[in-house]
Amino acid sequence: MYLGVDLGTSGIKVIITDATGQIVDSQSAELTVSRPQPLWSEQDPTDWWLAFCSAMDSLSQGPFLSQVKAIGLSGQMHGATLLDGDAQVIRPAILWNDGRSAAECIELEQRVPNSRETTGNIMMPGFTAPKLLWLKHHEPDKFSRIDKVLLPKDYLRFLLTGDFACDMSDAAGTLWLNTQKRCWDIELLSACGLKLSHMPQLFEGNQITGVLQTDLASRWGLSEVPVVAGAGDNAAGAIGVGLVEPGQGMISLGTSGVYFVVTDHFSQQAELAVHSFCHALPERWHLMSVMLSAASCLDWFAKQVVEEDIGQLLEQLESHPVEQKTTPYFLPYLSGERTPHNNPMAKGAFIGLTHDTSKLDMLHAVLEGVCFAFADGVDALHQSGTQATEITVIGGGAQSPYWRQLMADILNTSITFRKGGEVGPALGAARLAQLAIEPNLTTKQICPQPEAVQTHTPNTSTQYIFEQRRSVYKQTYPQLRTLFNKEIL
Repeated sequence: MYLGVDLGTSGIKVIITDATGQIVDSQSAELTVSRPQPLWSEQDPTDWWLAFCSAMDSLSQGPFLSQVKAIGLSGQMHGATLLDGDAQVIRPAILWNDGRSAAECIELEQRVPNSRETTGNIMMPGFTAPKLLWLKHHEPDKFSRIDKVLLPKDYLRFLLTGDFACDMSDAAGTLWLNTQKRCWDIELLSACGLKLSHMPQLFEGNQITGVLQTDLASRWGLSEVPVVAGAGDNAAGAIGVGLVEPGQGMISLGTSGVYFVVTDHFSQQAELAVHSFCHALPERWHLMSVMLSAASCLDWFAKQVVEEDIGQLLEQLESHPVEQKTTPYFLPYLSGERTPHNNPMAKGAFIGLTHDTSKLDMLHAVLEGVCFAFADGVDALHQSGTQATEITVIGGGAQSPYWRQLMADILNTSITFRKGGEVGPALGAARLAQLAIEPNLTTKQICPQPEAVQTHTPNTSTQYIFEQRRSVYKQTYPQLRTLFNKEIL
């Protein structure tokens, strides 16, 4: 058995897989986000550990946890988790969708003019590096106490093993990594007032970083099993659905949204706000576009606007399709946006509401707006010369057949939903754990593409409608952009 952990933004998932990769048990626990000021997004790392322990305690009541041979970790990327010399958390972690450090992004690119060539990315507020420079400027007392900077999943690793370690894919999202050479970059660290000693040791995703501490092993009925490096959530999700070869692609329809394509070489198209990161396996990289609010838009609409259950809302929409030509438009920029706009000040908006607009019209607009934003990201990768030969869709939002079909129609390409897609990152973490201790098995044997549940092909009868609607959608952001920076918004 193998344990896979996915520390997400809205919750943590822990799964157990058998030697064939089948999920035999799982547990989850919810997490909340604190937004104490505009653009801020934070979580208490203690809550991550409590949620993880709750899931593990539940799994320990079943028959499988005691058989686990290795643990793999995945999690939300970019979160600045800061420890002092006594390994105590200094302040709440600053998360991936925090937008406070826009000025620091400009400052860092001025300090390190070749940063885009080194990292493969534009400096964006979501990344870890500008967060630390912001901290140095605005909370110098806390900055002066920093002994270690960890990413979220690697804080769990420290509590599990006592080791400070990180994998290449997650490290690439800090903007302190030389992404081609797969090592920390001293100049970028120095620009943030940090040294190599502040950083965890680097490993490939399928390498062992330590072993489970004795007291925890005893608590959960485990032996002192190895803990494997794992991956950032997107790379782990890709491993979970078998994306290990160049040209394989994925759409992750989770809290955020990602279009991800595997490559066998480093390349960068930073000017298009495309991310270039290491993959979770040696000699693999990936390009991806990122939107900051995807399935979280649906969650917001259901909970904050209509106060109804998401599942019931989607059932209503599937049972009573709307007139697509007359539904309003929705900009899904509830947390700002990365690809292609790179604007933390971008805001969400409904456009085209009338007295006749119904709840279901607005619901469809939300789903459609997210798909249009994905299309912008796909176009950005295409401009960089990277195009997926096949696309798998994963994430919580991918559970909706209606949304999957809408995505296929708007992207005008076939997409496939596979078993385990809803727990892709956790499954990928478990697979990386298995790779670490099963050297006689190949990557393809351990990381096959899961069985297809459904393949969605574009509906040619709606192609013209969506082309017309997307043309209008693409005009809305440029016309509203200058308003987003006004204090009244």
